[in-house]
Amino acid sequence: MEFLGLYHYWVFAVLLMIGFYAVVAKLNLIKKLIGLSLFQAAVFLLYITMGKVDGGTAPIFQTASQTNVFSNPLPQVLILTAIVVGISTLALGLGIVVRIKEEYDTIEEHEIQEIDRR
Repeated sequence: MEFLGLYHYWVFAVLLMIGFYAVVAKLNLIKKLIGLSLFQAAVFLLYITMGKVDGGTAPIFQTASQTNVFSNPLPQVLILTAIVVGISTLALGLGIVVRIKEEYDTIEEHEIQEIDRR
């Protein structure tokens, strides 16, 4: 197996780590939401690539005599649902950030914590 033969796994790992870093290390709430979106995109990529089968076709039976290799449609179905949930989560997060900005006049986490300590 070549080092870069499974490049989609490398892309998954890099996106996952960048997203995780942004969620954990960044203090700006918008940057945290962008990191969460990157993290979700990495997971989507992993599930989609796991459903691909070399030489596989759509799981539609035409005749009973054919013996084909079929790709698994379940990952695509799960990812469609996950995309909807991810967009909803991002929209809710952005709505909360807008409300925090109205209340605290900042979206920096450390400044919000200082205001709450007073």
